[in-house]
Amino acid sequence: MLKQILSKLPRKSPKSDSFDCGGIDSGNISPNFGNGIQTTSCTNTFSSRLSVVKRVSSAVFPASIMAGVEAVEPHLSFKDVSNQQKQNLFVSKLKMCCEVSDVNDPDKNSVEQDLKRQTLLEIVDFVSTGSAKFTESAITAMSKMCAINLFRVFPPKCRSNSTGGEAEDEEPMFDPAWSHLQIVYDLLLRFIGYNNLDVKVAKKFVDHAFLLRLLDLFDSEDPRERDCLKTILHRIYGKFMVHRPFIRKAVSNIIYRFVFETERHNGIAELLEIFGSVISGFALPLKEEHTIFLCRALIPLHKPKSVGIYHQQLTYCVVQFIEKDPKLACTVIKGLLKYWPVTNSQKELMFISELEEVLEMTSLAEFQKIMVPLFRRIGSCLNSSHYQVAERAHLLWNNEHVLNLTAHNRQVIVPLVFSALERNSQNHWNQAVLNLTQNVKKVFYDMDEELVLACQHKLEEENSLSNAVAEKRRLTWERLEHAASFQPPAVNVITPTNLATCTVAC
Repeated sequence: MLKQILSKLPRKSPKSDSFDCGGIDSGNISPNFGNGIQTTSCTNTFSSRLSVVKRVSSAVFPASIMAGVEAVEPHLSFKDVSNQQKQNLFVSKLKMCCEVSDVNDPDKNSVEQDLKRQTLLEIVDFVSTGSAKFTESAITAMSKMCAINLFRVFPPKCRSNSTGGEAEDEEPMFDPAWSHLQIVYDLLLRFIGYNNLDVKVAKKFVDHAFLLRLLDLFDSEDPRERDCLKTILHRIYGKFMVHRPFIRKAVSNIIYRFVFETERHNGIAELLEIFGSVISGFALPLKEEHTIFLCRALIPLHKPKSVGIYHQQLTYCVVQFIEKDPKLACTVIKGLLKYWPVTNSQKELMFISELEEVLEMTSLAEFQKIMVPLFRRIGSCLNSSHYQVAERAHLLWNNEHVLNLTAHNRQVIVPLVFSALERNSQNHWNQAVLNLTQNVKKVFYDMDEELVLACQHKLEEENSLSNAVAEKRRLTWERLEHAASFQPPAVNVITPTNLATCTVAC
């Protein structure tokens, strides 16, 4: 009975029969098995059935990340593959775009460049529809493609000016490869701003090395590229919170190198524009790191000759700091006085404009700490022979807040600038400056008539004393000249024949 039951049970099939490739579903194919032997016959059969499928190269994508991921032939369109294969096609197209061609080489086949550009546009459309899934393999392919196409060494600068950066009167230089670069930048921006992007995974590839290379691109002479970089870096700063301290430190190092070493960089204005919004988001009270950035990076940026290129953005950053902490106004004004230009009138005009914006946000207590050296400098600006500088200095009192600060401290401020106003009334060559001088004097007169009369009386005494000293000096020189005219000519007391012989060996 037992033998009959056992005879009816199915016998165990041999191992050689279990690997029949013809009956295996394509989704269950594995290239390796437990005994370590690869079934090449099964793989060849599967490849013949799906000729459009191939393994992703481990030279481009790490095998540990891309294990088990199959990429569709990149020349196919997203419309020609199933929804299950679109993600693989997406990775394959990214891989194909890693090939970089020299647009300056006339011998290079333009067909390859056109094909690459078309592929990039297809990727952008695919990402913009929201169909893409940025898995770890896709993030790897995206970061590698962007790095290969964007990160490059710029040729030596051939600008004629020695100050560095683009001058205001120079035509910008445009990159001939921009038709490709623009699409890659657009793709990188969409990648960073993708809603479903896993930041924890992406930060392994958008790492510190990636950010440093990205920041190096801000020295590009193409303003279109710098504008794209500005938007991308701002998005990275907002999304990758873990990288924020590193980005601030890296930008500080760029500014240090620009101010204290090279004075050559094309992207300072764009970097400051980013930091304008970054500073506005600082939490209160300000960290010591942020205050150090103001004192060691932003304020020294007033030193270079090319400050006019980025002065508007610099002023905005400084004002944002004072809005956060009004006590920093005294620090900023001290920095302006430290780097105040002496021979550059255009810089002086910018400094006076920035000074007015800072004074509008300065409290009375902070103003009193700095008003003496400040109005000594303003007094010298009132006497400037450059009429625009003199005009701009006089117009400071058209500002209501500055006028209010002056009124509260008139006993100190009016004596500091009254002598400069009097010298203008007597000596300045420009009629507009003379009219402004009379207006300012009238403002002071209406503010405190007694104080103005006292200053005028004191100035007259000083002038009379100075005239007496000058007259005394003139009379002294006249007496010396008169005495010298009656002095007989000097006679040579020692002649060559009377020279004694030196007995000491020299």
